[in-house]
Amino acid sequence: MSTQSLPISEEATSKFARIDSGDLKLQVHYNEIGNGTETVVMLHGSGPGASGWANFSRNIEPFVAAGYRVILLDFPGWSKSDPIVSTGSRSDLNASALKGLMDAIGLEKAHIVGNSMGAHSAVAFALANPARTGKLVLMGGGTGGPSQFVPMPTEGLKLIGALYRDPTIENLKRMMNVFVYDPSSLTEELFKARLDNMLARREHLQNFVKSSELNPKQYPDLGHRLGEIRAQTLVIWGRDDRFVPMDVGLRLVWGLPNAELHVFNRCGHWAQWEHADKFNRMVLDFLQH
Repeated sequence: MSTQSLPISEEATSKFARIDSGDLKLQVHYNEIGNGTETVVMLHGSGPGASGWANFSRNIEPFVAAGYRVILLDFPGWSKSDPIVSTGSRSDLNASALKGLMDAIGLEKAHIVGNSMGAHSAVAFALANPARTGKLVLMGGGTGGPSQFVPMPTEGLKLIGALYRDPTIENLKRMMNVFVYDPSSLTEELFKARLDNMLARREHLQNFVKSSELNPKQYPDLGHRLGEIRAQTLVIWGRDDRFVPMDVGLRLVWGLPNAELHVFNRCGHWAQWEHADKFNRMVLDFLQH
């Protein structure tokens, strides 16, 4: 694998693609870094103001340094990608967007790293496109369905809903303070960047609320189909996840025939950010062996 020569910044790596996949015909934004022979696609979660870059800013450089081409996809309805109202399965919609992007840029196969909604979407993609799926890394998501131990919706999901309906800095801080285990790591700069990203595309916020009203089950339970996925899978969870409880990760390991699980102590819903160094080492080792 060769290494990257371009500066690793959001602006320098920003690209757009017009996708045509099934009923999905729109423009998506993505970042492309590195030019290795193997590609890792990173898929972000569903929080207001989320983007591929914001979710994975602490992971890009080590993967590129290891020789991988890294793709960060902004799903339809987030960041610089086109707006959309989802009346069916958001997991399937996002999987279709990923397939459309791969078709548009001539990418036949990729390893997929998915966080929260991104993990749901990775599972949906693997079910629909097994031959194009390399290894899977799933954090804080992967299948819908309720926790067996924590009342649903969880504390974190309620706070996400409140933030979508009323996108203020106060509601953002309330959500982010339970997003991670140690909120002292969150800076005012991070809050401001997230708020600016949210308010730059208010139609995304409005469409998410509308989608949830039209179909409350945006991320259907795929537990009964997990056995169909043969890809080697690394499931990573935060012990203290207040958005998607840890027993959901156990369901994934129970259902996926080639899965293993790592649980980070003192970790919330953002394992790749809260424990970035160890996460990067662990995932790179998983991909390389």
